[in-house]
Amino acid sequence: MNRRVLVAILTVTFLTSVVHAQNYRWNASFQTYIDQYRDLAIQEMLRYNIPASITLAQGLLESGAGKSELVRKGNNHFGIKCHGWTGRTVYHDDDLTQECFRAYDNALQSFEDHSKFLVNGTRYRSLFSLKRTDYKGWARGLKAAGYATNPAYADRLISLIELYKLYEYDHAKNYDKFMAHHSAVDQPVKGRELHPIHIYNKNYYLQARQGDTFKSIADEIGISYRKLAKYNERDAKDRLVQNEVIWLKKKQKKADKAYQNRPHRVKRGESMYSIAQYYGIQLKSLYKMNRMSPDDDIHVGDLLRVR
Repeated sequence: MNRRVLVAILTVTFLTSVVHAQNYRWNASFQTYIDQYRDLAIQEMLRYNIPASITLAQGLLESGAGKSELVRKGNNHFGIKCHGWTGRTVYHDDDLTQECFRAYDNALQSFEDHSKFLVNGTRYRSLFSLKRTDYKGWARGLKAAGYATNPAYADRLISLIELYKLYEYDHAKNYDKFMAHHSAVDQPVKGRELHPIHIYNKNYYLQARQGDTFKSIADEIGISYRKLAKYNERDAKDRLVQNEVIWLKKKQKKADKAYQNRPHRVKRGESMYSIAQYYGIQLKSLYKMNRMSPDDDIHVGDLLRVR
């Protein structure tokens, strides 16, 4: 065998082993990223049929677990370039110098656009004929369709999925039942800084931890703290209570469809505001649905329409 060929083969083998060694090393920041965005990935899967494991693995790889320059500059978690994009943009050195990349207001928009990018892209159409649980087929299909130029892209996705057992999320058939089984009330966990993001009633929410403020949460999510307070119908300087729900977008006018014929029975300690927060609906809408005004009182046992 030609010596140069032998050296080339040995070099490739060595580099491949290094890549796999890096992929198979558990990383606390990667687990933190997964904890924060797993619910969002599951909901995107149930809406668009993209494996949650693939979404999470791509987010981890493309964003460096949320620490990349593209995330810092434009909340771009998936390395999606402009490709006819009419929104805000940022420039970053990639295959070429200063290439155009899509920019978002926050991570939530990035996850949503990633799903739409795959669903609407003709080059990825064949992937949707695969089973949702076929993460290996999806990983190899993304590489074959040209999502990334790195020859080891598919292997790296598969390595991440298997190391962190992300394939478990691909088996979720019903979001609410799955999360009720897998998730307890969000409590502070030693060593974890980011809040897990959940989805309900076409909105995103997280649960406040001790010491949280609208500003600290807004800085983490990447939106204005004044907007965040407004979405929750509060003053921006209000103190937050541990475990209270904080909605990340404007609340809906009605509760989820599951409550079409299911009124809410008022419990001790509840207020119209706490009930509105619980269902993710606007306070004024809750009053309107029940033909009430802010001057009206509620009592334990009262039945309230929420949809």
